Amino acid sequence: MDIGIEEKDRKAISEALGRLLADTYTLYLKTHNFHWNVTGPLFNTLHLMFEQQYTEMAMAVDGIAERIRALGEFAPGSYAVFGKLTRVEEATNVPDAEEMMRQLVKGHETVVRTAREAFPRAGEVGDEPTCDLLTQRMQVHEKAAWMLRSMLA
Repeated sequence: MDIGIEEKDRKAISEALGRLLADTYTLYLKTHNFHWNVTGPLFNTLHLMFEQQYTEMAMAVDGIAERIRALGEFAPGSYAVFGKLTRVEEATNVPDAEEMMRQLVKGHETVVRTAREAFPRAGEVGDEPTCDLLTQRMQVHEKAAWMLRSMLA
């Protein structure tokens, strides 16, 4: 494979993208869970917001995994592996709506940090497609966290 990025760099970038994939998938599942189970006066607002967020993440995981494959590595793809890689905390119960929002803010912020950590290596070796993907992911998750935080004020 000769795309202008050394194998060791492709591997390191792919590992960082694997963590991003695990975080995104875990947050997707958590958001979908909260979409199904939210109750209270903000039901309709949150039900729709959570649906928009998990739908966006469902599409994003494919793009992240495909970037890993384009770099010549295999993408992680099981709950067991995601569980080892993710920093997003799973929800093991059904919290109230306000706590759901707090947990999702924390999850989106975690994904942003994971994407930001992957950025320097990709930038150093001129991996513009990965840098573009990371920039887009940070923008989406920063905005989602902002929207949720705004409802908690």
